[in-house]
This record gives sequence, C-alpha cells and structure tokens, in this order.
Amino acid sequence: MNGKGHVVALEPRVSLLDALREHLDLTGSKKGCDQGTCGACTVWVDGRRVLACLTLAITCEGREVTTIEGLADGAELHPMQRAFCEHDAFQCGYCTPGQIMSAVALLESTLVDARDGRWANTGLGEYLVPVNADAPDIEFVDVQDKVVNPLGVKGIGEIGTVGAAAAIANAVFHATGRRARELPIRIEHLL
Repeated sequence: MNGKGHVVALEPRVSLLDALREHLDLTGSKKGCDQGTCGACTVWVDGRRVLACLTLAITCEGREVTTIEGLADGAELHPMQRAFCEHDAFQCGYCTPGQIMSAVALLESTLVDARDGRWANTGLGEYLVPVNADAPDIEFVDVQDKVVNPLGVKGIGEIGTVGAAAAIANAVFHATGRRARELPIRIEHLL
C-alpha cells in the first residue's frame, strides 16, 4: 500500500475502497456512487487504474496499491496534484483525487509511436466498448412533461457554466506542458 506493507483482517466481501477508508485510514479515495460510474474511488493496482468500490480487497493481496496519498513524494506533491491546486481545477473537490489518479495514469501510459509520431495509449486496447447489440430491448414511451424550467430542461442539475473545465485544462498544461484547446480534454488534443 503506497510502498508499505500492511496486514489487515477483512471479510472476503469488503471492497478495496472500504478497506482503504475504514481499516487503513486512507480517506483520499472517495465513495461517490459506489457503483463504478463516477471514478471518485480510482486507485492504481500494480500501476493500472481500478475502481476501488468495485474491487474486492482480497484480490489485491500481494499487489502494489497506490492511492492519492501515495502519489506525492513525501511533502512534495506530484506535478499533477500541484497543478490542480494552483489552478483550482475542481468543482467541489470530492472527485478530484480520482481525476488526478486517472490523469496521471493516462499520461504515464501514453507514448509516441516511433513509426509515425502519433500518440498511442497502450491501455486503450483493453477497454470493452459497448455496442448497440449489448443494449437490452426496451419499449420507448414518450411522456410529455409540462413543467420545464426557463432553461428548457426538466429536473435539477448543474448547468455547464462552471469554470472547472478551464481550470482542469490549465492544470493539465502546467503538469504536462501541453495545452488542451478543445473540450472534452482528450489525449489527441494535447499533441
């Protein structure tokens, strides 16, 4: 765990996230959705990104687990952590540890292909991309709701006017020296 050995007695059903937060007092990784969709719990296991809320702690026995607390070198923050802080690159800050862990892992797994000079992410081939055939058959029901707010949307939610995207782009620039000029920030935008 972050370069140190730990022995913890756990039930087999305990998630890595709960083991980190409740048994090891490593509270940097956050419990957001607890379903693997938000990424607030992102940590590295043997250098690969995992969602700690969906990973059983017992599967990490004998493996190197790195959390946001282990990203810094003592009191010296990782350049990505420092850049996020300097540029206020977070909204409420709750999911920031997961964003930083993912950003660093993405940049460290990206390399320039010597054959054509293009950027390549060595881990992208491992992602399962769902297709239409994977979607279950559902029946579409059109429901007209007469209650629409002045912005033309139903329900509650944050509108896309917060300054976090620009702050995140500035943090990525300061950490990597590459400027993202389009949103969403993708590796091809950093060329």
